[in-house]
Amino acid sequence: MAEANERLIVIRHAPYSSNELREGLDVALVSAAFGQAVDLLFLGQGIFALLKEQQVGAPGQKATLPTINMLEMYDIENILVPTETLQAFNIATDQLVEGVTLVSPSDVPDLFQRYNYVLNF
Repeated sequence: MAEANERLIVIRHAPYSSNELREGLDVALVSAAFGQAVDLLFLGQGIFALLKEQQVGAPGQKATLPTINMLEMYDIENILVPTETLQAFNIATDQLVEGVTLVSPSDVPDLFQRYNYVLNF
């Protein structure tokens, strides 16, 4: 069982497709800044935020890679990605930023049960 203040933040949206990804990362950083344990789970198109080689968004949109790269400074160390997500988008693990932990698709439902707070973006 997770600690009382531990949160799982689920990122499902690709960078630049909406503000959902940016909002999810902001919630993660603010939560961590206030001493709450945060783990991130990237599902579906959310995995594109973890690519080392990202394209820049439309004018006025902030790049997400710098935020991803500073997660460790906020003690956000568990960046989780189901192996099926990699397979679905034909992405190799070496294309992702450092520190990603791959999880089995069968473990994903357990993740949702483990945390007291699950926030979806």
